Amino acid sequence: MPATLIDGKHYSAEVKARVAVGVEALKAQHGITPALAVVLVGEDPASKVYVASKGRACAEVGIRSIEHRLPETTSEDKLLALVRQLNDDPEVSGILVQFPVPAQISQQAVINTIDPLKDVDGLHPLNAGRLASGLDAMVPCTPYGAYLMLKGVRDDLSGLKALVIGRSNLVGKPVAQLLLKENCTVTMAHSRTKDLRAEARAADILVAAIGRPHFVQADWVKPGALVIDVGINRIPAPEKGEGKTRLVGDVDFTPASEIAGAITPVPGGVGLMTVACLMRNTLIAAHRQAGLADPAV
Repeated sequence: MPATLIDGKHYSAEVKARVAVGVEALKAQHGITPALAVVLVGEDPASKVYVASKGRACAEVGIRSIEHRLPETTSEDKLLALVRQLNDDPEVSGILVQFPVPAQISQQAVINTIDPLKDVDGLHPLNAGRLASGLDAMVPCTPYGAYLMLKGVRDDLSGLKALVIGRSNLVGKPVAQLLLKENCTVTMAHSRTKDLRAEARAADILVAAIGRPHFVQADWVKPGALVIDVGINRIPAPEKGEGKTRLVGDVDFTPASEIAGAITPVPGGVGLMTVACLMRNTLIAAHRQAGLADPAV
């Protein structure tokens, strides 16, 4: 029996609908309009697409979008000065510097400079530490989106075995923390893990976030497992024409979907949740800066 498709379009629409209600309530009750400042350095085509999608999402939910576009040659000092200016601006609820940044700029220096209260990417060490400690934190958007999709399929995750393939600060580690909080038994796998297939075959929840196309094969998937594919990989697609490409995940989707209980597609899966959860984080940030309780989003 084919797996249930975990549709990112459906779940992201639900998140954005809740955010739109929350934004309207914040405006009506407190006169506050959440604002997201996005900073793009350089001309990376993929980054431009992401920034445009964030602007559209802001318009959908009623969040004010502020864009700062800086040239490729921008110095680290100049970028950090802009970040500090945005930190001090009471009209700005959230700050997102689009990564990657040019080589002359330290990504970690940028992350460290953003006010943790405005860190809607959830990457500041203070937010990472709070998440690891089980405290309220700004959670990175992609992991939280993956978590919401899992909860949408099965509300009670307690006691399930989860394998997270990939140990990045952006996805792997935060996903593991969220699943631990749900009382899962979590294993983190990476390039040095021995017998990764056996680890995967034992997992009730399999999260692939390693950035390698079709890395996870169908015979790695435990029958009935919940499979979350975070990978977004562009591979040649000669069937579409010379030089054309298509997007695939880290999981070999078609055969894996015959074994899994539920699975996210690529595209159309976790990626759509990333932007929706960015809107959610911006609304939460606006509430916290105003000394208000977190909204129910």
